[in-house]
Amino acid sequence: MIQWSEQQQMIQKMVRDFVEKEIVPQLDDIEYNGVPPYDILRKLIKTFGMDVMAQQSFEKQLAREKAIAAGETVEEKKKDGPSAMAGEEAAMRMIPIIEICKHAQGLVTAMGVSMGLGGGAIMSKGTIEQKERWALPLLTLEKVGAWAISEPNAGSDAFGQMKTLAKRDGNGGYIINGSKTWITNGPYADTIILICKLDEEGVAADQRKIVSFILDSGMEGLEQSKPFKKMGIGSSPTGELFLSGVKVGADRLLGGSEDGYGRSGAKGTFMQERAGVAAMALGMVERALQLSTQYAHDRVQFGRAIGQNQLIQLKLAKMEVARTNLQNMVFRYIEMTAAGQQMTLAEASAMKLYAAQAAMEVATEAVQIHGGYGYMRESRVEQLMRDAKILQIYAGTDEMQIIAIARDLLGRV
Repeated sequence: MIQWSEQQQMIQKMVRDFVEKEIVPQLDDIEYNGVPPYDILRKLIKTFGMDVMAQQSFEKQLAREKAIAAGETVEEKKKDGPSAMAGEEAAMRMIPIIEICKHAQGLVTAMGVSMGLGGGAIMSKGTIEQKERWALPLLTLEKVGAWAISEPNAGSDAFGQMKTLAKRDGNGGYIINGSKTWITNGPYADTIILICKLDEEGVAADQRKIVSFILDSGMEGLEQSKPFKKMGIGSSPTGELFLSGVKVGADRLLGGSEDGYGRSGAKGTFMQERAGVAAMALGMVERALQLSTQYAHDRVQFGRAIGQNQLIQLKLAKMEVARTNLQNMVFRYIEMTAAGQQMTLAEASAMKLYAAQAAMEVATEAVQIHGGYGYMRESRVEQLMRDAKILQIYAGTDEMQIIAIARDLLGRV
């Protein structure tokens, strides 16, 4: 894939028009004034029929799983192999991410966590009953979802330092105590995928099993904080969760057992996140380059446009290099999906590492090109710079990506 197809370009324009009409006029409210983003996202989902597609996919998967459970013969889906449809679906997922991130990266984060991580975890590992009970409202954003793993002392070392514990209550249920922080959608989540450790007597803390539960807002003992005030991505509400004696039945144990969604399930989610970061970074870099090129063309100092100065030209040229690289990464991801192939851990981590650093570098240079005006909120490049920083932190910090890349490469020797 070397360029977007005509059909994909049409979708790009439709999404771009929606963003300009529905999101940009409300940007200050959702970024800075505390207005929750979910009504805008639901309008986006309905406008492009994403809710209908999600429901159709949900019903198809559920029907198949019920047939298998009933002992019926079901034609097995091929897990690998070329699929033009799979590639097209991947492209359709990337396009809205790119276009929205040009203006409000937080919207993609909020939507992706609710639908992709929350709804996706249930559809991937949940029982049929759990899917029927909780999944579809998350997949259509009728309800808001959260995926809670990070804790005050457990960021990059999410499993090793995890203190939130679930203890068997002796009646087939569990009692959960602890806290979670930096939780996307946490303040407004209706449904929460909570990842914690199983409290077992005689088992060392570092050997405790990782278990996951599906929680609902309003449960006794569960408290959701107000949104944090953050450096960037204000359109993605982030908060804390406090759990004090939260009682849950075994029906809320994701996957129906203590082995249903543990370390491997959570790690698989990290891999899913990393693939989307390149598309997010691409949108931000495209917008920063567009604004910077226009400003360099129009801004006159010492009798000529600043774009005629070689130092400014160098900055613009490096921005274009980053944009091209990111676009090629997105195209490669789409092509690999169409071919039924998966990236290695090293490749996925390298893509995330480069994308995050490129977005931050380009956004910083965009502010520099704009000078004093770039430091003002009105320019919008200062928002891009603040938003870009989180890409180097969430879904695995830059430092953790480096470790993952090196370990994967060394493990092949």
